[in-house]
Amino acid sequence: DGTILLPNNFICDSTIGKNCEIDNSHIDGAIIGENVKIGPYARIRPKSKIADNCKIGNFVEIKNSQVGKGCKISHLAYVGDVEMGERCNVGCGVVFVNYNGKEKNKTIVGNNCFIGSNSNIIAPCTINNNCYICAGTTVTHDLSEYDFAIGRVRQEVKPRRAISYLKSIY
Repeated sequence: DGTILLPNNFICDSTIGKNCEIDNSHIDGAIIGENVKIGPYARIRPKSKIADNCKIGNFVEIKNSQVGKGCKISHLAYVGDVEMGERCNVGCGVVFVNYNGKEKNKTIVGNNCFIGSNSNIIAPCTINNNCYICAGTTVTHDLSEYDFAIGRVRQEVKPRRAISYLKSIY
């Protein structure tokens, strides 16, 4: 009822709720709630569940994850083996790093969390409610409620140092 399937979707073994809009995306073995916007070019893989009122944008891949009500994952993100609470915002370029070369690990994200662009969340990890992760941060330890995480290295400029590196490339 009221769901719009725009061109070029692939949907297999999935349930799509009311009033959704799906644009040029791949959904396989997933459950999609109501009032969800997906795509273009999103991929929702098996065992994923997207709750009501979410936005899953362009070039977002979700695998074996639960995304809570009202979450926004607008573009260029990988969400693998994540249990995400409600009303979270995942910035551009965020990667939930779930594989260490031997085993898959899970990340748990609470409600009302902001995960800034180009952040990496290294599983296993728990991010409790109301946390703020600054853009460019790599999270390697659990965060308690209301924690503010920043993990950037200061920019250092070496004048004219690029010359020797560029000579070897070109």
